[in-house]
Amino acid sequence: MSFLSNLEKPAETDYLNCIRCGLCLSVCPTYREYLTETASPRGRVALARKGLDGQLELSPNLTEQMYSCFGCMACNDICPVGIHPGDLALSMRHVQEQIEPSGWKHALFGGLIPRPQRMEAATWPLRLYQRLGLRKLFYALGLRKLLPEQLRDLEAQLPSIPQRPLRRVLPEVTAAKGEKRHQVGFFLGCAQSLLFAEESSASTRVLARNGCEVTTPEDVVCCGMPARGYGQMDQVREQARHNIAVYERYDLEVIITDCATCGSTLKEYGEILADDPEWAARAEAFSAKVRDISEYLATIPLEKPTGRVEARVTYHDPCHLRRAQHVWEEPRSLMKLIDGLEFVEMPEADWCCGSAGSQLITHYETSTKVLDRKMDNLNSTGAQIVASGCPGCQMQLTTGIQRNGLAVRVVHPITLLDEAYGE
Repeated sequence: MSFLSNLEKPAETDYLNCIRCGLCLSVCPTYREYLTETASPRGRVALARKGLDGQLELSPNLTEQMYSCFGCMACNDICPVGIHPGDLALSMRHVQEQIEPSGWKHALFGGLIPRPQRMEAATWPLRLYQRLGLRKLFYALGLRKLLPEQLRDLEAQLPSIPQRPLRRVLPEVTAAKGEKRHQVGFFLGCAQSLLFAEESSASTRVLARNGCEVTTPEDVVCCGMPARGYGQMDQVREQARHNIAVYERYDLEVIITDCATCGSTLKEYGEILADDPEWAARAEAFSAKVRDISEYLATIPLEKPTGRVEARVTYHDPCHLRRAQHVWEEPRSLMKLIDGLEFVEMPEADWCCGSAGSQLITHYETSTKVLDRKMDNLNSTGAQIVASGCPGCQMQLTTGIQRNGLAVRVVHPITLLDEAYGE
């Protein structure tokens, strides 16, 4: 298979050193559901090796095994010899895109998602559906029950959609409240602007409350993770260069995001552009400044909230926060600052919720199996609130709560802190 020499592909060290010990099987959500080798990290590593060595055809069927991976990175953490099966699955998706490019993926991840104006236009019907009261009527008449189960679950994911995208409303500079002690940037991701505007507004308020002047550039584009998940690495690099150039215009101490997925991707720009002589050093400098909001707030003196939030709360760890960024104590510590909150740890809090970006669409059965287990764990806590720092996780958790008829509110941890601060 000499044609492989012309492709970007994983290095041999990414797959040859697997000792087939099976430790990864114990932490893989897809293997736990199906107990088959192809649904395991070890099996995907073996398939990748045989495909790259020419023993198997690099067919769409083989690539489908890579798309069935949730990318939760639990296998990366537990591997005793340093194999990263989750990253390998992403790399194999990119290999397949080079062999047989997909027009719809290029159009979606190159022509729609990285263009904020087009994304706003594409989500306009959803805003209309909610703002005209059609969603309330849909529920009141019981019409939702007539939908096929998958469509019903996808509809349930929708949060309360803002009337206008936050990108159109949030000022470029939010002044510090009181003395300015820090000059920070804020990366406003696509989902936050279009779907979770109030949560990101809360993030800027909390930062300002604690002495930060917050700069939020309007002209950022998607962080690149959706394109990376579908093998569109050229798009990822283009988006990375754009975002780096945007923030180079400002003199900022750090660049903060309240999205776990955005944060993990922004922190990897240095690796993504490592082979680009013009951008490598700039990307490394950019990534070194990126912080998750809970990670950053844990490093500065915080004003103690005077308000109370009377509720029992638990926390779900986003994979891109806990494993990619190694941030898990900070969001818990922030919530424990709030008087009235009773924090209870969820069993398997660091296990994937089944979202993985788009798995509820592409691998519905597996996604819901994993989600239902997460709901069992959530229900066991007796929590009235579940917090999580990733919009994808929040949407998936919302679906699970509706599927299981639970009376639980889904929030970002910073939202609770903002509520405790009050006005």
